[in-house]
Amino acid sequence: MDANSLTANPAALDGAKRLLEQGIAFVRNAGLQVEHLARGEVRCRMPFKGNGNHIGTMYAGALFTLAEIPGGALFLSSFDTARFFPVVKTLNLKFIKPAKGDVWVTARLSAEEITRIEADAGQQGKAEFTLSLELKDADGIVVALSEGQYQLRRI
Repeated sequence: MDANSLTANPAALDGAKRLLEQGIAFVRNAGLQVEHLARGEVRCRMPFKGNGNHIGTMYAGALFTLAEIPGGALFLSSFDTARFFPVVKTLNLKFIKPAKGDVWVTARLSAEEITRIEADAGQQGKAEFTLSLELKDADGIVVALSEGQYQLRRI
């Protein structure tokens, strides 16, 4: 399925959302929700319920998962899944404030960046991109910062 048919097909976007939310047991068990998915844009929410730790804040692994999933979501909504696959090369997470409720993250890639990444991967067999994200609570307060290095590889 190429990215253009995905973005033009709401049923395909719904299928991609289900895959992101249900395709990995850990993500499914954590209850992560993809609230918005479009070409070059994703918004995800990690619920606090079921993801608390021993001190009453969100478990670090749940925050890490919330920071990592947008790379795969952007892949599914933006690139030709029949020609490419994604790889996470690095992901760093800096905890800023304790998260005591649900946490959201929004990630975006511009149309120009999508075109560059896909062209480079098509020509060179792989292309890298970085996602720098802010994980925020319901009040918009940043609870963590992440920086992930992703790679798009030609099949």
